[in-house]
Amino acid sequence: MTTHRPYALARHSFALAGRNLTKMRRNPGLFTDAVMLPVIFLLLFVYLFGGAVAGSTQDYLQYVFPGVLVMTAILTGMTSTGLSINLDIKKGVFDRFRSLPIPRSAPLIGSVLGDGVRYVIAVGSLFVLGFVLGFRVQTDVLSALAAAGLAVLFGFALSWVNVLIGVVVKEETLVTTIAFLGIFPLAFGTDMVAPTETLPGWLQAWVDINPVTHVMDATSALLLDEPLGSSVVATLAWSAAFLVVFVPLAVRAYQRRV
Repeated sequence: MTTHRPYALARHSFALAGRNLTKMRRNPGLFTDAVMLPVIFLLLFVYLFGGAVAGSTQDYLQYVFPGVLVMTAILTGMTSTGLSINLDIKKGVFDRFRSLPIPRSAPLIGSVLGDGVRYVIAVGSLFVLGFVLGFRVQTDVLSALAAAGLAVLFGFALSWVNVLIGVVVKEETLVTTIAFLGIFPLAFGTDMVAPTETLPGWLQAWVDINPVTHVMDATSALLLDEPLGSSVVATLAWSAAFLVVFVPLAVRAYQRRV
């Protein structure tokens, strides 16, 4: 039986998002990657490449921080959401939800929304560590919040690709493998680590069309007081495109499987 009350999908989705938060609270280990990934990447990039690329770890910290912020948001969504859904499907958790008078897609949407707190923890941890190391926002608080919001929005939109994979693929190890294979050309095929003009021609061509480049340009402009250009509009357009394409595909695949 399915309820047809107005806003039922949104109401039940948020209720099931609360279930996800309870599960995370009872298992703090689920937060570990959200905290550790940004810490490891920022320290690794700054102290491994800082002297060679910028001649100074402090100058390189200012350069690389916006890119690490975007990569953190992408990794947070791509490495957890699809895998968590895949495991819940295999354990029969979603089958039990079918006996409840809720929209069939509410458990899927609730699971994705519940992971929102992971973005907050990951991005918050990164800003705290960046501040301790010496990174300073060159604009204002609202611009910094806008940069974080754009990174999280894009990471959330892109996470629906992994949600689709988590629903379609049966083996959880394959979900993780596909996620990481997709992340590396997107996150590292940008000017995050080194300026575009220092890259080989074929890689410059990929950087120019890579949607993640626009997100990094937008966050860099908002944090470091650089020209925005069309980067914010491009980020919003790509985020909308991922949501429009992959949310219906993931929901349809989920409804067929459970």
